[in-house]
Amino acid sequence: MGGTKQRKLNFNGFKLFFKLVLVNSLSVLSISCLSMSAVNIAVRAFRKLEPEDLQILQAIEQQMKNYEHAPKDAIHKQAELPLSEIEYRLPILIKKGLLRGWRGKYTGYSLTTAGYDTLAIDTLVKANIIEAFGKPLGVGKESDVYDALTPNEKRVALKFHRLGRTSFKKTKLKRNYTVNYSYTPDWHHRSRIAAKKEYTALKLLYPKGVAVPEPIKQTRHVLVMDMIEGAELYHYPELPDAQAVYNETLVNVRRAYQDAHIIHGDLSPFNIILQPNQHILIIDWPQNVPTTHPNAKELLERDVRNVLTFFQRKHGLKNRLKDAVTYVTENTKN
Repeated sequence: MGGTKQRKLNFNGFKLFFKLVLVNSLSVLSISCLSMSAVNIAVRAFRKLEPEDLQILQAIEQQMKNYEHAPKDAIHKQAELPLSEIEYRLPILIKKGLLRGWRGKYTGYSLTTAGYDTLAIDTLVKANIIEAFGKPLGVGKESDVYDALTPNEKRVALKFHRLGRTSFKKTKLKRNYTVNYSYTPDWHHRSRIAAKKEYTALKLLYPKGVAVPEPIKQTRHVLVMDMIEGAELYHYPELPDAQAVYNETLVNVRRAYQDAHIIHGDLSPFNIILQPNQHILIIDWPQNVPTTHPNAKELLERDVRNVLTFFQRKHGLKNRLKDAVTYVTENTKN
């Protein structure tokens, strides 16, 4: 077989290597999915994958638009590999934690979360977007965020959207924006929609001077953006100048509303970051709506109320909701 091109990958203290072309032999990696995150599994497996493995993962990804569990003959047709090659590699990919098998009226296969992460990582590495992988920055109900380095050694944040991780039914009700874009019950696909929606919002907001991370790249369910440093507001029992932080938050809500014509839609102390320089950063924009949305007024008031209530209860501010909403919307031309 051919030679190997290697990229150094730093993941939680382990020196790993991305292999971007054919490797000399296949080493089966046994993984305990109970003790490792999906991203950890993906990174460790990716360094041993051959192009044929990625072809199979990509084929299953495509077929999951049509099947909950992709049958072997559909994988064979999509991947354009010999059936014997597919039959050899499928159990290995299952052992690596990238696929799960299913037996019913037929035998089918689907991507695990780690398998989907692997495809995204492969795209980002081949596009020279990331080179080194770091530690998790945060794990939430609907996303995992990791530290990474670009080939130019710039620190960036990778956000892996995990829509439906806690409750598929609740997510479908709460994140109903995915229904308009998706014609399958595939939660990987819904996570991709969420990432694309957030990336599109950041591309509009960042040039307008709204305090958001700079968007760099979006592929599948992964959003690459400038590094996020600091902690969410709810972590701070005290603030040196709570009124200043509140005022800056409103300034950015107003700027998003008036200049980018976007409402966050889910704003709270959980997605307002206070940076080391004491300035804020507003994150988590997949639920954004345009200012022309039928429920724009209600959503904006809810966003502002969430922020104001926090500052009133935790920091004793006396500002009024009516005044705050008026400040955000006054002199606006939709």
